[in-house]
Amino acid sequence: MKNSLKLLFVLTIVFLFTSCSRGSIGCPDGDIEWIHAVKIKDVKYEHDFPDPHDQVELNIVQGDVIGEVSYKMADDACSYYKMKNGDATYLEEWTPIYSIKDTPISLAVLANDQVFVVEQNTKAKTVGEYYPIQDLVKNIHIESTLDGRRLHTFSEASTDIFLDEWLALPLQDREQLAKDNKDDGKSIFLEIELSNGITFRETYWRDNKTFHVGAVGTERLAETIEKEYSLIHE
Repeated sequence: MKNSLKLLFVLTIVFLFTSCSRGSIGCPDGDIEWIHAVKIKDVKYEHDFPDPHDQVELNIVQGDVIGEVSYKMADDACSYYKMKNGDATYLEEWTPIYSIKDTPISLAVLANDQVFVVEQNTKAKTVGEYYPIQDLVKNIHIESTLDGRRLHTFSEASTDIFLDEWLALPLQDREQLAKDNKDDGKSIFLEIELSNGITFRETYWRDNKTFHVGAVGTERLAETIEKEYSLIHE
């Protein structure tokens, strides 16, 4: 009898712990607006909704299944919940996650006919490892920080310089770098457009020469960005 009670007690504790970690008891703890994201193979990806005025035409081919969603966070997880492999904010459970042909899995995946681009990869040591886009870039655009409109497209020469310098940058503590950046109107939105139509945005802070990804730019890189920025005619 005592053993049965002990077993029941242990099972209850395990159930409560699992429920709390997955967000069943007392969760959600408020009206939470999750970013549309999914995590698999230790990489967190986010879906970027193209701005209506952008002419984005995807030319991608679905690859192999690399996993599936095991937990939907929306309407269930608490605000403090940390994403785990197999978690998604809005994708339904059992939704298959696919690779994209000719696109590194660490860069982007496909789920529910939507492209998800890397937002967190703790294993990457350089921008090039975080964004493995060498030979995949079609254009680099400067976007409006007000409405996301494309204001200017880098020249081919500037694009080559940017990629050579940017992809070689070592990654640093993103949160620490962000503390030094102020929203004082001196940030630039850079949109990276790949040949297959996939796009993603990087914020660049001009004063500190830092990027959202967690890297500090070189003088040559800063000069290239400023040169292209000066050519904007709104």
